[in-house]
Amino acid sequence: MNGLKVTALGLLSKQLKSLRAVPARPCSLAACSRKNTRKAALHPLWQSPLTIPGGTRQSPINIQWRDSVYDPFLKPLKISYDPTTCLHIWNNGYSFLVEFDDSADRSTIVGGPLENKYRLKQFHFHWGAINDWGSEHTVDSKFYPAELHLVHWNAVEYPSFEEAVMEGNGLAVIGVFLKLGARHEGLQTLVDALPAVRHKDTVIEFDDFDPSCLIPSCPDYWTYAGSLTTPPLTESVTWIIKKKPIEVDEDQLEAFRTLLFTSDGEEERRMVDNFRPLQPLMNRTVRSSFRPQLSP
Repeated sequence: MNGLKVTALGLLSKQLKSLRAVPARPCSLAACSRKNTRKAALHPLWQSPLTIPGGTRQSPINIQWRDSVYDPFLKPLKISYDPTTCLHIWNNGYSFLVEFDDSADRSTIVGGPLENKYRLKQFHFHWGAINDWGSEHTVDSKFYPAELHLVHWNAVEYPSFEEAVMEGNGLAVIGVFLKLGARHEGLQTLVDALPAVRHKDTVIEFDDFDPSCLIPSCPDYWTYAGSLTTPPLTESVTWIIKKKPIEVDEDQLEAFRTLLFTSDGEEERRMVDNFRPLQPLMNRTVRSSFRPQLSP
């Protein structure tokens, strides 16, 4: 566990030094007013629309429902998670990560737009200070209050997660939107554990959890070629964004907002608005496993 953190933090430090800020894209007065309200409280990691030199497939993006292209050859996504591979919850200073044993093909996904089997490494969430925003991706410019990311890596072609991160087909991330509604019983097990990782760099054991309970049963999804949304921002991700959100209640979202960006003993800063600004679509196509005209 500690070795993984040292590797991850070293990679993060190295990549942060190489990043550069770029000017914000123009927007309408109404949109800018809303955007600036969100941006004001962002963690420093997301204060500017960071990019990488020459990047052409950065994430997140706004998904235009009508502009997505139905691909009849997209297969159903097959998810097989072993609850006993769940290991820890870690507050890493900008979200909380639920980490898994990825030493063997025990928690995997296959099918969908993927050519290989991918192993689950971790999942985490992004959320807003209020329910008007929080998701990283948007659909027809609509924000959800939170978004779940389940991060997998291509263990068929690469020997380690760290190497897969740097390659174009190295990662596959399932994105799930959260919307306000009924209490989510599966999520509550996780919510109950959050007070123990309130501060940055705290870690607790968390075992026997099946994250498939957090994935909507509706098989429909969008997919596109993108990047990580936190440094190193490598363009290594096949994104699989589920069309249907899951419902969570107000108390569960508020539990996320009780976490802190800061370590124990530092001046407290609430962990909210921990999402990256939208990135240009460029020349990419967003494909869908369902016909776009079947809109909600």
